[in-house]
Amino acid sequence: MTMSLRRTVLAAAIALLSAGATGATYAADTTKPVAKSDIAIPDIPYTKFVLKNGLTLLVHEDHKTPVVAINTWYHVGSKNEKPGKTGFAHLFEHLMFSGSENFNQTYINALERIGATDLNGTTNGDRTNYFQNVPTSMLDYVLFAESDRMGHLLGVLDQKKLDLQRGVVQNEKRLGENRPYGVTRQLLAENTWPVGHPYSWTTIGSMADLDAASMTDVQDWFKTNYGPNNVTLVLAGDITPEQAREKVEKYYGDIPAGPPLAKQQEWIAKRTGTHRGTVQDRVPQARIYRVWNVPGSHTATEPLLDLAAKVLGGGKTSRFYKRLVYQDQLATDASAFNSSSEIAGQFYVVLTARPGADSAKLERAGDEELQALVKSGPTAAELELAKTAILAQYTRVVERIGGFGGKSDLLASCTTYTGNPECYKDYLKAIKAATPAQVKQALQTWVSDGDYVLDVQPYPTGLTTTAKLDRSQPPALGKPEQLKLPAMQKATLSNGLKVVLAERHTAQLVNFSLIVDAGFASDSEKTRGLASLTGRLLEEGTTTRSAADISAAFESLGAEFSVGTGLDSANVNLNALKATLPKALDVYADVIQHPAFAQKELDRQKQNRLANIAREKSSPSEMGLRLLPSLVYGAGHAYAGPISGSGSEATVRGLTRDDVASYHQAWFKPNNATLLVVGDTTLAEVTPLLEKAFGGWKAGAAPKKEIATVTPTAKPLVYLLDKPGAQQSVIYGVQLASASNAPDDVELDVINDVFGGTFSSRINMNLREDKHWSYGVNAGLRAAAGQRLYLSSSPVQTDKTKESLQELQQEYANIAGAKPITAAELSDAQTNETLGLPGSFETAGQLAGAYGKIIRYKLPENYYDTFTGRVLALTPDKANALAARTIAPNQLVWLVVGDLSKVEAGVRSLNIGEVRKIDVDGKPLP
Repeated sequence: MTMSLRRTVLAAAIALLSAGATGATYAADTTKPVAKSDIAIPDIPYTKFVLKNGLTLLVHEDHKTPVVAINTWYHVGSKNEKPGKTGFAHLFEHLMFSGSENFNQTYINALERIGATDLNGTTNGDRTNYFQNVPTSMLDYVLFAESDRMGHLLGVLDQKKLDLQRGVVQNEKRLGENRPYGVTRQLLAENTWPVGHPYSWTTIGSMADLDAASMTDVQDWFKTNYGPNNVTLVLAGDITPEQAREKVEKYYGDIPAGPPLAKQQEWIAKRTGTHRGTVQDRVPQARIYRVWNVPGSHTATEPLLDLAAKVLGGGKTSRFYKRLVYQDQLATDASAFNSSSEIAGQFYVVLTARPGADSAKLERAGDEELQALVKSGPTAAELELAKTAILAQYTRVVERIGGFGGKSDLLASCTTYTGNPECYKDYLKAIKAATPAQVKQALQTWVSDGDYVLDVQPYPTGLTTTAKLDRSQPPALGKPEQLKLPAMQKATLSNGLKVVLAERHTAQLVNFSLIVDAGFASDSEKTRGLASLTGRLLEEGTTTRSAADISAAFESLGAEFSVGTGLDSANVNLNALKATLPKALDVYADVIQHPAFAQKELDRQKQNRLANIAREKSSPSEMGLRLLPSLVYGAGHAYAGPISGSGSEATVRGLTRDDVASYHQAWFKPNNATLLVVGDTTLAEVTPLLEKAFGGWKAGAAPKKEIATVTPTAKPLVYLLDKPGAQQSVIYGVQLASASNAPDDVELDVINDVFGGTFSSRINMNLREDKHWSYGVNAGLRAAAGQRLYLSSSPVQTDKTKESLQELQQEYANIAGAKPITAAELSDAQTNETLGLPGSFETAGQLAGAYGKIIRYKLPENYYDTFTGRVLALTPDKANALAARTIAPNQLVWLVVGDLSKVEAGVRSLNIGEVRKIDVDGKPLP
């Protein structure tokens, strides 16, 4: 379970840390013609019902796949808490997963078994939500479960469950605070809001308040806030309004309404003057946060400040990026965003200094850019780019029915906060209508240099319940749904570039993924990091377009572009609106074929890469992931570099422009790549466009990667890596396994589900749910064309490091044969894998990811068509035989990252195997 920002469409923008140029520069841009965006505001049809007990139901039909999204929003968050009793909303989010009177089982375990996807619950200051996508045949089962925890939770809520989930939440709090810059969350909340303001404490709460929470406290909290009259329920997908209303009346109608509720009204708490604070943290880079209290969501100010934030620090075309990251090179990241909540909002500037840069100078430069924008406002061209970016984000909402940022999420949010399911249309109309003068005025009012009202509304009369539902047994489980995946159509361009198309016409979007047979494995020992750095430089300019030109072009077309480099391939991705597809393809093809690799861009990216490596070496989890491949594969192996592909300081410093250009020339050839196209087009329609865009790309011989076969270690090894002051230890267990195209790949994934691949897996249930020593542990097979890493990752309390390692050692022995997989465990894993399959193909991006796996690892084209049959054919005997010959406890390499002054002696006392201390670069220590 996680916490999130209220507006999930905005959350993607908040993740961007980038920025821009001077006011004088932008004044000159007003002479250029401005291309007006004509992106339509999306429409999400719905039918609304209100039950007699006050529950609001919205239904949206989308029959593209046999899946229904269930999105339940309780209008209660941390702002409804009181000082001294904080963290209750988030604690109860966890308790709601622990079972109810008539469904007394761990909720995630139960839903994983029936194929639920996008399954989670989240809490923020304003609401708590629970969401899952489920096969249509499982809808009754899940509605029974969801309604049972709404109306019948307290009967089985005992002290054991409270203590367990309290421990899990406290480990989540430790996990957040153990991350770089994690200390800022509490400081920002306490110092930007006045004492007693509903946002002045963090959603996760304080350790003291969590410890003090009594059974009576949490029961009273539930009785007050979780009645159906405080709930919006959205069903979206393969269902009709009539079916939905009948089912919801059946399962929810007998739940009594909750008591009258007190609701907070707007409390902006605008401040005056400048107040400063300092704090130290174990991070490699200085960072500046600046925060202004502003009006919240669904106000006339919100869209104007959203646009202002885009212009100031919302991407590579922003003023912050051009000035602070690119021109002055004072920052590696610089962003601005408008974080809107229900009763108030906050306008953020976040500047991350380049290592060695003067943070005070960075702050002054950032302020200069801000003041220039406040004084003059955005240019028409800047504003149009910002509008296009926001409109394109909302266009993509209609591709997904559930989860964060899907259609059900948007309908639930609007209904919960405004009562109008279509409030997003008003927001987007305001975005389209905004003028530079209006944006300037909003900035001058709120970002250039408080009152609370309690409005008591009468409690609605006439709230009643329907007849009692027999809850002695949940509905029978459904069967796996039939997949309806589009065929993989093929063509080959005149230069040998293979094209694979999967048609999907539900949204006017087309996704392109150029899969180049290269990846980290194509780096030599002396050029580690070259593959990923080359990919990063693709978007930094062509022979005819600057980096700013590329970003502006894609933004103006509403397109999204990215480059990703993995172990075995490079992937150049474009997600384009069909309306602007030909122009987007022109830019996409230019980036792939004609990169400039300018020396200044290389120098800048090398500095950013070195800063990134420094960050990796400061994070306990990433420290381990840098070293594990070399510990298992051995130095010199093609797979021996850091899992991130970042390389080392020495290799990155040694890379030259000739290295990058030669690498691109050698590996990026049409006959060494496949272009995967997914979306709203046909082969006849897209092939001429691709021939025009890529026909001039010359074919030629490409190098071959050498991926050697490695003999596993003959006995266990234990490596220790010191992270002084770490609040948690991270324990890794890793061994070698067969390649991703091995004959038993599907079956091995099922076995891993039992061991560590799902929430209900053995190791997670042991260390999180039973012992509550960790927020969550997992295991998985990292995809590879050669031998794969089979890796478990376990962040645990420092004082339980020895005990956790001992438990993990036993769990490996158990899955390898000491405690065979039971028929029930196998059945749960099979159900999860098969019933969850349809939910993995909803978007063009998901479909491209699946078909990309087929292409990348040369899997049979019917891989997913036969997937369900292969999974269901696995018997306990076959599963245990495969586990016994695959999972090898005596060949494990263990790596423990933590404060060795506190954990080393305990690890050594276990006598697992030879213990070797190493430094952050993997060099042996005495």
